[in-house]
Amino acid sequence: MSERLLMGNEAIALGAIHAGVNVVSGYPGTPSTEILETVAKNNKEGSVYVEWSVNEKAALEVGAGAAYSGARSLVTMKQVGLNVASDPLMSLAYVGVKGGMVIVSADDPGPISSQTEQDTRHFAQFAKLPVFDPSSPEEAYQMIQDAFELSERYSTPVLFRPTTRVCHGCASVEVRDSFEPHKPEGFVKDSKRWVIFPRASYLNHCRIEKRDPALGDELSSYRFNTLTGSGRKGIATHGISYAYTCEALSSAEGAGEYKLLKISTPNPFPEKLALEFLQELDEVVCIEELDPVIERALTYIAGKYGLKVKISGKLDGTVAPAGENTVESVKDVLSKFLDIKFDQPEMPPLPELPVRPPVLCAGCPHRASFYAVKQATKGIKAVYSGDIGCYTLGNAMPLDMVDTCLCMGADVTIAQGIHRVEPDTVNFSFIGDSTFFASGITGVVNAVYNRTDIILIVLDNSTTAMTGHQPHPGTGVTMMGDVCAAVSIEKILEAVGCTYVKTVDPLDLAAAESAVREAMALTGVKAIIMKSPCIAVTKPAKRFAVDPEKCINCKKCIRELGCPAIVLTDGRPAIEPGLCYGCGICAQVCPVKAIGRED
Repeated sequence: MSERLLMGNEAIALGAIHAGVNVVSGYPGTPSTEILETVAKNNKEGSVYVEWSVNEKAALEVGAGAAYSGARSLVTMKQVGLNVASDPLMSLAYVGVKGGMVIVSADDPGPISSQTEQDTRHFAQFAKLPVFDPSSPEEAYQMIQDAFELSERYSTPVLFRPTTRVCHGCASVEVRDSFEPHKPEGFVKDSKRWVIFPRASYLNHCRIEKRDPALGDELSSYRFNTLTGSGRKGIATHGISYAYTCEALSSAEGAGEYKLLKISTPNPFPEKLALEFLQELDEVVCIEELDPVIERALTYIAGKYGLKVKISGKLDGTVAPAGENTVESVKDVLSKFLDIKFDQPEMPPLPELPVRPPVLCAGCPHRASFYAVKQATKGIKAVYSGDIGCYTLGNAMPLDMVDTCLCMGADVTIAQGIHRVEPDTVNFSFIGDSTFFASGITGVVNAVYNRTDIILIVLDNSTTAMTGHQPHPGTGVTMMGDVCAAVSIEKILEAVGCTYVKTVDPLDLAAAESAVREAMALTGVKAIIMKSPCIAVTKPAKRFAVDPEKCINCKKCIRELGCPAIVLTDGRPAIEPGLCYGCGICAQVCPVKAIGRED
């Protein structure tokens, strides 16, 4: 064994490798992205197959096929990605697997970078699958190996639910120096096992209902489900909230006696351990993120066994119903529950932080795309449906070009629904290149099939920018490093029957505006591919500067673009050379040509 400083996601990845994982698939999404990337970085000999799939559903099905063949497979995604993968997940819970299969669904309390605060523990209950809930990078490294072992032993997929602070926290982790690779048997034909039919589903459902209580009993003695302390009061917690609770209690003055229950496998719930915890208690507080899963389970067990114990938490407002827990919020809960005071170190007053709203990067081609559409639609009633990605930031002033944002791929179909209610409105949908492959194509086919008048704007910046510049089918490279033929968005749009398909460079504002006007004059599904690489995957061009002698101080460059590289110096526009990327759209917007490239 050796000690390494690891991010939680790195610990999960190395734990999977040391468990002998054979196939890793996933779709990028914070806070889970680095797991698959770490596997790829540590896959020097190529013994593990690694892929970024086009979406989470595809990733889960690839992982299932590998597990059917006896391989150990790991599938990675964030919590909203599990929604996309839920169709195969629910059936896979009944069908089962042969090789160990672990599905990482990283939850995002806050949320910090997500649409929702949904709790994967509910999905585990819904699908009747085991779920592991690590509280630290050290636990995550060991627990992912336990998850593979349990999955293989019970022939079931297993969910693994780290949260943002576990995924992105760092710790010294003891890791193996060597490991045995897993050798899959291969696929063995057995239609009674691998083909899902109603009768087989019924029998498998019966088997699962019998299995889970027994598995819950087994998990009551699992090494990461712990019960410590004694007394008439009890604290039940899990995950990163357990770490917060321990840290808070370490600074408590006169906390007295209490029991502390840590739940690391919330489904099947370790009822025996929970019953041991509840006995002889007068009251319990449940500290958890995000939903009251433990609280409800303990309330059920108390009722089942006739225990007179008061259980509080999120359901009665003792713990905040939404958002992240912190050491400070846990201290607030425990100070009232245990009637104790905490050491409050004297801290100097902190200065107010400057307001820094998220904005598109200086030089981002999406700014030019939005601006071109905005100019072309001046005076026209239009709705701009947006999507998930960097380009969601097009909603900010002064662009104000994103009217809706629901989930990945919904821009195309939301625009269709609005068109059915307001056929005279010009409906635009904005989608990124990675999102187009992930979940946009179906919506485009639906629009063509149902003869809908919409204008699709594909913002093709040649990468998956928001999650860290992962490859996708349009980039011509795979996660294994293989160079392949890039899938053409233009040819797909032509093939499905779009009435107008044109590729333009959005940094050429005149050409981009002209393409939008051409599209608006036609009927059917029109598509414009605004193709220009993200600044993170290309070299900067020569920078621009404002000529103070030509500038009339109209501030149009600032008022209409909102580029962070354009600043006010002594009340007049100037370009910050350290931020300018040389996109040149400010020069095209300036009415007096006062902006030009530096010599």
